[in-house]
Amino acid sequence: MQLHISPSMRSITISSSGNNGFIDSMKIKVAARHISYRTLFHTILILAFLLPFVFILTALVTLEGVNKCSSFDCLGRRLGPRLLGRVDDSGRLVKDFYKILNQVKNEEIPDGVKLPASFNHLVSEMKNNQYDARTFAFMLRAMMEKLEREIRESKFAELMNKHFAASSIPKSIHCLSLRLTDEYSSNAHARTQLPSPEFLPLLSDNSYHHFVLSTDNILAASVVVTSTVQSSLKPDRIVFHIITDKKTYAGMHSWFALNPASPAIVEVKGVHQFDWLTRENVPVLEAVENHNGIRDYYHGNHIAGANLSDTTPRRFASKLQARSPKYISLLNHLRIYIPELFPNLDKVVFLDDDVVIQHDLSPLWEIDLQGKVNGAVETCKGEDEWVMSKHLKNYFNFSHPLIAKNLDPDECAWAYGMNIFDLHAWRNTNIRETYHSWMKENLKSNLTMWKLGTLPPSLIAFKGHVHPIDPFWHMLGLGYQNNTNIESVKKAAVIHYNGQSKPWLEIGFEHLRPFWTKYVNYSNDFIRNCHILDSV
Repeated sequence: MQLHISPSMRSITISSSGNNGFIDSMKIKVAARHISYRTLFHTILILAFLLPFVFILTALVTLEGVNKCSSFDCLGRRLGPRLLGRVDDSGRLVKDFYKILNQVKNEEIPDGVKLPASFNHLVSEMKNNQYDARTFAFMLRAMMEKLEREIRESKFAELMNKHFAASSIPKSIHCLSLRLTDEYSSNAHARTQLPSPEFLPLLSDNSYHHFVLSTDNILAASVVVTSTVQSSLKPDRIVFHIITDKKTYAGMHSWFALNPASPAIVEVKGVHQFDWLTRENVPVLEAVENHNGIRDYYHGNHIAGANLSDTTPRRFASKLQARSPKYISLLNHLRIYIPELFPNLDKVVFLDDDVVIQHDLSPLWEIDLQGKVNGAVETCKGEDEWVMSKHLKNYFNFSHPLIAKNLDPDECAWAYGMNIFDLHAWRNTNIRETYHSWMKENLKSNLTMWKLGTLPPSLIAFKGHVHPIDPFWHMLGLGYQNNTNIESVKKAAVIHYNGQSKPWLEIGFEHLRPFWTKYVNYSNDFIRNCHILDSV
């Protein structure tokens, strides 16, 4: 049998010889095709020629690690391995590198090892020195740990600098005090009696709204008084009792004599003018101010003896804030003696000097304290978890047996800075004696029960005598919470810049400062001459 294919590939002839000598033949016609066998044959030849190049390009892609394609050539190089059954093994590489990182994680880094200054230098050294993956991982770990140490050290240095800035007196505010003191000695108007003789009976008139402010900061006092008067619906019913120290008295008196807060009444008194404030009545505070250990604690080296490796920057900042020298100032402790300093008053609102009043406070006198002494905002609940999350465990050392025995660590704390005090009810308690007693115990224990300040002993002394009031009346944290909600600030009756970042300091938060500066009289000659506008 013979098979014959025509040149056109359109017919096939099959022939065979039979036994009788005849030749049998059969012709088969092939139907027309869109792709001829000849074309198919040529295509196979071309593919056979190209396939080696596809394999070569695939190898190049693998070696070069091409990640992005911008041409058909690159696209082919990327798709080639997949078309040929190759898979991406980057996942395996990641697992291998993770394994290497785990291996070098706990190895000790040799002392004096020379580390690249940057990641670019590390890559350059890798190429030049032909690092293997393990060496690369080891160097990367050493660089990261070095960077973490440097960031941590710089953070602690920043906190120390901020502490010193918060504890110092700005030059402009010191200038204001000096100029006003000089004015007191040279200008009779600056020595005008405060208040005028005809208003003296109102200082003990309980039908008026009495505010008590204890401070040696003249500028801060002016903002508190001005904001209170401007926000009040009944400013003519306001009486301010400002208590200051002896060195600031002349300047404070000058300011309010030359800048009356009419129609409100302002009284300025120095601690030296209160007959009741004797060493016999305040023996504990006398001891606090003269105790060498306490003075070293507040004025000494805050870094010496501190193990910074065992603390966090946030905890360190909290400790620094607790070591503010103001906590051993008599002015800061005077609040515990308000019933004795103002024996004829029944109810007062006590204000810190770092607050701003934004709403009328006269409704505070209408609050029923239900026989309690202290109307205060509790600080254990609120939207701001940092500011409003304070319990007794945040202020006391509960490893001390006396503290553990007498206090509940989960009891809610409350805030100083804006308090309504029922002095009539206060005089029927032993709050002052309890305050003194616990202060003595803390001194005996070398300050191991709590670090000094007015709030911790007050939390004990006022135990059972506090009536919670609506948080609307007192918003805290503007001196240490940079993320304070501005809308909440606008709504609050009293905003409190408690913390280091006071609005009169350069370290104050810029976006929160305008709520305070709006009550500073920048047109005043003393303010302008001391360049207070420039400094804040």
